[in-house]
Amino acid sequence: MRFFLFLISLSLFSSPILSAQEVTPLWPEGKIPNSKGLTLKHIEERERITQVSSPNMLSFFPPKEEQNGSSILILPSGGYHHLTYNLGGIQLAKWFNTQGITAFVLLYRLPTSPDLIISENGPIQDTQRALKLIRLNAEKWHLDVNKVGVFGASAGGHLASTIATHDDDLSKINDNLDSYKFKPNFMILVSPVISLGDYTHKGSLGNFLGEHATSENIHEYSNEFHVTKNTPPTILFHAQNDPTVNPMNSLLFYEQMMKHEVKGSLHIFPKGKHNIGIYNASSLTDEWKTICTKWLKEINIIK
Repeated sequence: MRFFLFLISLSLFSSPILSAQEVTPLWPEGKIPNSKGLTLKHIEERERITQVSSPNMLSFFPPKEEQNGSSILILPSGGYHHLTYNLGGIQLAKWFNTQGITAFVLLYRLPTSPDLIISENGPIQDTQRALKLIRLNAEKWHLDVNKVGVFGASAGGHLASTIATHDDDLSKINDNLDSYKFKPNFMILVSPVISLGDYTHKGSLGNFLGEHATSENIHEYSNEFHVTKNTPPTILFHAQNDPTVNPMNSLLFYEQMMKHEVKGSLHIFPKGKHNIGIYNASSLTDEWKTICTKWLKEINIIK
């Protein structure tokens, strides 16, 4: 199938989404998997999307002379209840652009959507499809297919780590993207939800699994149990005093990385609560961006 990149409609003129250079729909019309076929409205308030009418990907390109071939897919946070797409997406994309990295912000279906047949599969399918689309368009966008990463904070971190640790391809719809790789080459996790067990963020658990929150599914999506030697290099940032997502989530994931010899780095800041992001009041916490850049250079994602 051919995918058309189109400029954002003037009806979004008052929205920060307009700052994206391109918008790419994830699925051909009428072929969205795991859908009941309902017509949904786009619901948004205070730069928080609570219902996605059509999943898509916002593209942010650095100047051509600064582009280094690496790219990253940003999964906005919001506890699987909403997408904080501006502060937790667009502003991060602009920062990645300053590092020469092409960035994409994913507006994925939330598991609370009434249109989904299997609620938890929706965000997984959209993320897998987005990573395939990036690789499909790599030549046109001047990207290296082996330098495609994923960024996730809070519940976005759970989604990112799910994609990186689970092998089942739920995004196949019998088109030319079926054969493309969806696994990221590297991963950046900030205050991530990893476990759905003892240390979970209950809101994320409830929204993600809902009535499917069986012991089997809780184990299946507690991603510390699914780290293998094939898990991509990962850097984690967390605050010790995070009252929302227990830092044990990051520690559990990193412990398994160590056991399976996965390249990576873990940084626990003494302060920062659940506010580690593009703008931070604490100068120490704000160092996460500097550390992140140096780590990306160390693993040869950027030069």
